[in-house]
Amino acid sequence: MTSSPARKWGTLAICTTAALLLGIDNSVLNLAIPNLVREMDPSATQILWIADAYSFALASLLVVMGGLGDRIGRKRLLLIGATCFGLASLLTAYAGNPDLLIVGRVLQGIAGATVMPSTASLIRSTFTDAKERTLAMGISGGVAAAGFALGPLIGGALLDHFWWGSVFLINVPVMLLLIVSGSALLIESSDPDPRRLDLPSLLLSVVGLFGAVYAIQTGAHDGFEQTKVLTAAAVGAVALLAFGLRQSRIANPLIDLPLLRNRAFAGSVGANLVTIVSVSALALAFSQYFQDVRGWSPMTAGLATLAGPLGAMIGGPSCAAMINRLGRARTTALGLGLMAVSMVGMSTIGVSTGYWVMAPIILVNGTGMGFVFGVTMDTMMATAPKERAGGAAAIGETAMELGGGLGIAVLGSILAGGYRGALHLPSGLTSSVAAAAHQNIGGAAAAGRALPAPQGPELLRTAQDAFVHGLHLSTLIGAAICAAGAVATLFALREVPKVIEEQTPEQLGGCLTDLRGVG
Repeated sequence: MTSSPARKWGTLAICTTAALLLGIDNSVLNLAIPNLVREMDPSATQILWIADAYSFALASLLVVMGGLGDRIGRKRLLLIGATCFGLASLLTAYAGNPDLLIVGRVLQGIAGATVMPSTASLIRSTFTDAKERTLAMGISGGVAAAGFALGPLIGGALLDHFWWGSVFLINVPVMLLLIVSGSALLIESSDPDPRRLDLPSLLLSVVGLFGAVYAIQTGAHDGFEQTKVLTAAAVGAVALLAFGLRQSRIANPLIDLPLLRNRAFAGSVGANLVTIVSVSALALAFSQYFQDVRGWSPMTAGLATLAGPLGAMIGGPSCAAMINRLGRARTTALGLGLMAVSMVGMSTIGVSTGYWVMAPIILVNGTGMGFVFGVTMDTMMATAPKERAGGAAAIGETAMELGGGLGIAVLGSILAGGYRGALHLPSGLTSSVAAAAHQNIGGAAAAGRALPAPQGPELLRTAQDAFVHGLHLSTLIGAAICAAGAVATLFALREVPKVIEEQTPEQLGGCLTDLRGVG
């Protein structure tokens, strides 16, 4: 069925709004946790589950839900998911105790897993013209990238005026609008020859991905030597290995593993992974820098990061023109290169650096991120069979979810280690104050501002200097990761055409290239 221009661009608006809201919801909770702790008094374990339950459920079910959308229809799954997400947000906003809040976040994650792959696959099926599809995917990629960065800003604005539940309550009217407009505008698409859902594969996928995400995120919080982390990692690895073996042997696999032998698809997934590893760590680092080092309010800190999403919304839509001028490989490499350069610039930021020095650096980082996501989302969707678009989108989304946890685990650990290594506590502190200051910059900043002179100002000063030292280390490592990703991308995407036309499954099968040819 051919879409009118109004219907096509209406579909894009619906899908990008859904992706934007999910991106915001992934990061908005961080600012609300202090208010939650004061009102609900959750245990340490409950705090971790409140923070991570959403991403655990989301990442574990993306592959399953992407394949389900191909089978039952992406419009149907998106509308079901939007309805469930709105109801789960209502439950979460008015949760009266920590356990109910955790349940609400799990339900939000499950619903989010139905929406995420549906948005990309609906855009893929609606925009059949290759150049229009590239532009649409660029816009979608830029908006999705902006959503994660907008979370702290929106959360800060709401928390300055309302109670913590407001950060979830805003989802309800937006999802209601999406349901109404989506019912009228979206065109149903699905696999015309749906494959039988393999329940063992479904179970192995969920167990494997949950184990991997739990191990990465919990290890980042508690340390990777913990028994629970090692157990989760082992169970996840075994389940994912069994999943991969089963997918290669059954007639109706849950995902198309041959896609991962397609150099264009695998290179795009890899570029996304590198990008999200760096971005997730930066979001954590600069949230702490603006609030604990500079002493800014959550609202001011959110405004300070606004240059990032602005850059992403510039880079994403403009990547279509960049592809036409430079090609896919060089545009993606340029995006990663801009991120690397900006992170080197971030390594020069001090305790009192002026914001107008930092803003252009953050803007360049966001623009590079927009270039990467705009190109890679289009490349992944265009090189996958149209009938399997939901499964292909789910692979990319899952890699990004894993990358977010990995970035915080790796670069966050470097940041924390650099901070602790450079921290020189003043003498005379009580053991509890010293322990809090050694744990993180938040504890040191709170103690430093509460203690009398000379201990308080001295503690605050040394903690600020130590955190900036850790920030420099983590941003330089992040820059090296982005630079390495840029070089790898030049090889992985070097033969991908500027315009990827609609291809038959037979043509797609013929262009699957062994990854051993990369480089």
